[in-house]
Amino acid sequence: MADSDEVSLSPTDFHARLTALHTAWKADKRTSTPSQLFGDASSIVICMGKTASSEASASFHKANALQFWLLGYEFPTTLFVLTLEGVTIVTTKKKATYLEVLKVANKTPVEILVRGKDTEENAAQFEKVKGIITGAGKKVGTIAKDASTGPFVTEWRASFSELSKEVEEVDISPALSVVMAVKDENELRSIRNASVATAHIMADYFVDTMSSILDADKKISHRALSDKIAAKIDDDKFFKAGKGGGWSKCPAGFENVQLDWNLSPTVQSGGAFDLTLRSEPDEQNLHAGVIIAAMGLRYSTYASSVARTYLVDPNKGQEAMYKLLLSVHAAVISELRDGVMGKDVYAKAISVIKASKKPELVENFLKNVGAGIGIEARDGTLVLNAKCTRVLKDGMTFSITTGFSELENSSPTDKKKDARYSLLLSDTVRVTPATQSEGFVFTKDAATDIESTSFFFNDDEEEAAKAKPAKQSNTKGTVKKDPKVGAVASSNITKTRLRGQGAQTANEEKEAARREHQKELHQKKHSEGLEKYTADTGNLNGESVKKFKRFESYKRDTQFPGKIKDLVVLVDEKNDSVVLPIMGRPVPFHINTLKNATTSQEGGFCYLRINFLSPGQGVGRKDDQPFEDPGAQFIRSLTFRSMDTGRMEGVKDSITEMKKTSNRREQEKKDMEDVVEQEKLVEIRSRRPHRLDNIYVRPALESKRVGGAVEIHQNGLRYHHLGSQKVDLLFSNIKHLFFQPCVGELIVIIHVHLINPIMIGKRKTKDVQFYREATEMQFDETGNRKRKHRYGDEEEFEAEQEEKRRRSQLDKEFRNFAEKIADAGKQEGMAVDMPFRDLGFNGVPSRSSVTIQPTTDCLVQLTEPPFMVITLTDIEVVHLERVQFGLKNFDMVVIFKDFMRAPAHINTIPVEALDGVKDWLDSVDIPYSEGPLNLNWATIMKTVIADPHTFFVDGGWSFLNTETDSEGSEEEEEESAFEDEDEEAGSESESDESEFDDDASAEASEGSGSEDEEGEDWDEMEKKAARKDREGGLVDEEKKVSSKSKGGKRR
Repeated sequence: MADSDEVSLSPTDFHARLTALHTAWKADKRTSTPSQLFGDASSIVICMGKTASSEASASFHKANALQFWLLGYEFPTTLFVLTLEGVTIVTTKKKATYLEVLKVANKTPVEILVRGKDTEENAAQFEKVKGIITGAGKKVGTIAKDASTGPFVTEWRASFSELSKEVEEVDISPALSVVMAVKDENELRSIRNASVATAHIMADYFVDTMSSILDADKKISHRALSDKIAAKIDDDKFFKAGKGGGWSKCPAGFENVQLDWNLSPTVQSGGAFDLTLRSEPDEQNLHAGVIIAAMGLRYSTYASSVARTYLVDPNKGQEAMYKLLLSVHAAVISELRDGVMGKDVYAKAISVIKASKKPELVENFLKNVGAGIGIEARDGTLVLNAKCTRVLKDGMTFSITTGFSELENSSPTDKKKDARYSLLLSDTVRVTPATQSEGFVFTKDAATDIESTSFFFNDDEEEAAKAKPAKQSNTKGTVKKDPKVGAVASSNITKTRLRGQGAQTANEEKEAARREHQKELHQKKHSEGLEKYTADTGNLNGESVKKFKRFESYKRDTQFPGKIKDLVVLVDEKNDSVVLPIMGRPVPFHINTLKNATTSQEGGFCYLRINFLSPGQGVGRKDDQPFEDPGAQFIRSLTFRSMDTGRMEGVKDSITEMKKTSNRREQEKKDMEDVVEQEKLVEIRSRRPHRLDNIYVRPALESKRVGGAVEIHQNGLRYHHLGSQKVDLLFSNIKHLFFQPCVGELIVIIHVHLINPIMIGKRKTKDVQFYREATEMQFDETGNRKRKHRYGDEEEFEAEQEEKRRRSQLDKEFRNFAEKIADAGKQEGMAVDMPFRDLGFNGVPSRSSVTIQPTTDCLVQLTEPPFMVITLTDIEVVHLERVQFGLKNFDMVVIFKDFMRAPAHINTIPVEALDGVKDWLDSVDIPYSEGPLNLNWATIMKTVIADPHTFFVDGGWSFLNTETDSEGSEEEEEESAFEDEDEEAGSESESDESEFDDDASAEASEGSGSEDEEGEDWDEMEKKAARKDREGGLVDEEKKVSSKSKGGKRR
């Protein structure tokens, strides 16, 4: 089990997977056929013993695999009893404290029995468990080949043996394999990370290391080379992307601390091959011939494996055998689709061999083509051989292995070591839906083609040796050309005519794979929308009716101001009312019934006009003032005349100010609706709390720039301001915790994003940031202080080194404090998230251009306020606007799953970041689309909210891609219509284009070239185009272009 400080169980994942197990169990019970996987068991008993050694701790079998699957951790000395009604766990006191979180209301009941030192009490617990087993039914499911050992297991087996006459044991291993075989999204992501890391070591480290050793003719044993490869797992830089590392294909959110070896690196050569990969590397030296390398990494306990065969100076026979193996391997992968039976996959491999020129090689082929892989490195109940009757399902993962053993070499270089050889290929592959042509290979980055796996080192020597005796011979007038001549230079002969064509092909393949993945994501999102929003959903806004508001100025006549006797216009700010003299009586009006007040001068009199709210008069853009009887008669205005202009102006100003105050109060009330009152902070009294001094907070508590300190308490954080003010942040209200180092920035940051907003001073905020500047105030770059005494580059170099040390120390201090915050809030599931600067891009989310960076769970901008934190799980789709040739920038629109939430806009992103943004969105499984124009999202979201069911039935978000395609086709048609224009029209178009900025749209340039054509008037064409844009919910792009171009001509 992991260190106790790191154990954090997820009740949600536990109950979700337990429900999946119960569902499969119940479905199997209903079949009542002899092929029942669960064997009609009424209970399942899984006993995990004590981990005896480091080797045992690294092994994975059905017992601890089920624990990892349900809990995410291994719990030794623990007994699990599962029934269809509940779960009973027998474990020690310390482990029981971690398991308590599994007790969730309205979920499957979980009972925990705590073992102690009392032997009688422990025995009574086992008796209670046996009673649960017998009460459930006559059959109990156990693991037939259980590898668990230890005193706890021995004690349980002795107690359980007393039930041998009452209950029947059935092997539950195949059933557990079925339940755990289909991986969910998080499991597939872990297997992907493990696979790409394994392929990274194989392709980018092992191949280079091996070829360098052979090229330099060095001697190294198989064991030494294997150990050298195994040590690479500790190279942090090797598993990082961007400037800090050398891995260009590093997945988003990858953490190399999660890596561990599943299959330790194994290197074989020199004729001694074990294709089962069970033997340890020997002490024989690496031999330049056929070399087999295999390895496999784990990521978050999920395994992967890859094996490759490398041919050094191969002959034609060996190349032919390898090409046959490649075809067999590809045929097997092509069969890994939903609905295919396991034995059919093996039969496909045999059929390819029998159809080849050497069908007798069936005898040399492996007896299976792989097995299931996941938490277990090899699922013994899911082996793809001739007898496998399991049906493959979408989401299963396999370690596909094909190979030939004991092949004869017709022309060996070394008769002792090269006379016989073997070939082996292995990949980690996911089963795909039946509609796809083949399975998805996670380890494809480790190339298998013969050009990538063949090496030639001795061709120059052989060519010279063969050419010399040939020239001395008088019997032959010509030299027989060696078939391998030129093999050394073959790497310099490209398959394409142009240098950049190879990279272009790779980009096209990458784009095709990305497009296919996006197609799957959009289909999945559409099906989720149809499932979520049924025909009964209706309008998401609901049908709430605005209520008539009654305003009361005075409850009793005694509350009237004393000046009402004068029968003048009186403003009573205390009661938010205006008292007007009407027909010799003072009549009060509440300020909320008034619209405004105006004054005008005429004939020596000042006229005060007071306008009232009435039906048909909108308040701003909305009519928020409903009326009890809109059909009644209303007074719209009252006018008063006076010769005292100063008084009338004063009354008007007082009414206006009171109206503003009332509106402000109403707005503040609305803004405060989502502000919740936090619980009280529980301070730490037993010791001094962890504290970080000399920091600043944003938003600031006052206008002056004054620092403070932040402390970690039992249930939250407390910021102490030097002005004796305090800000409390409870762990239960923290949604995300970020740490941003000062690399490339002027400040180092700890940022807290809240679930519910809080008040800091008079501001409502959901983001609180603690920061410290990374610059040294004592350092003066103007030439004073230190430079008075020293000159030259030495002082500059020393200052740079000091700056690096200071920044490194700051990052370390803030990171350690952020981790302490996460440890203190681990019960709330808190973890430190860190932006990936290498994946960042510039954009304008609010007012200015800033660097926007992805994290593991979010897309953030933490440098300048207003801050931006977008949780990835809240995103429905992303649409990229203004993506078209000729524009330097594009925009990003984030649509949230909560359709009532306004879409987030990130504008003016440089077009150079487009591919990076697409790659990141695709890697985190967010569906995106792109189009050439800006859309009117207010109108679109109103349509979606009004009837989401109809929206998804009509195609959902597919209209975003449809508009992109149709727009492109329209532009092609327009371009083709102008191909026959004369040269003068073309020159006019070019001169007109120069009047616009580079960001001008294609429509502007096309329109300028058609001015002299006969047909519709230009104004009519503009109106027609604008009408079409409004009908499609589009914003007129030409308005934006013209507004940009008014700033001046392009220089």
